[in-house]
Amino acid sequence: MKLSDFEMDIMQLLWQEEPCTASQLHKVLLADKQKDKKVAYTTVKTIVDRLEHKGAIERCGHEGRAIVFRTIVTQDTLSEQAMPSFMQRFFKGNSRSLIAHFIKEEKLNDEDIEYLQTLLKNKKLD
Repeated sequence: MKLSDFEMDIMQLLWQEEPCTASQLHKVLLADKQKDKKVAYTTVKTIVDRLEHKGAIERCGHEGRAIVFRTIVTQDTLSEQAMPSFMQRFFKGNSRSLIAHFIKEEKLNDEDIEYLQTLLKNKKLD
């Protein structure tokens, strides 16, 4: 399933807020101080309709006249699908470069480092 950046933004909101209406999603987007652009309700509704058509979300009820939606696709499923093309596009398919980039660029606390070390130990045992 291919999703645009804005479709992914809406999916992120749905995972956090579900179940909800397009109007509720629009209000959350407008309240987000980190996003510079203000988006029209009709744009959000169009994206919600596209996500429904793609099978990422489904109708699960009504609040008055508004349709309530919930996700069908999990975050893990979408990230599994997106990762190969992301890795190919930005790191020419080289997982070592991808991992090195994130380790160098991210601010990691001791807990993060310990978690990564545990993942690596477990991977080595596989």
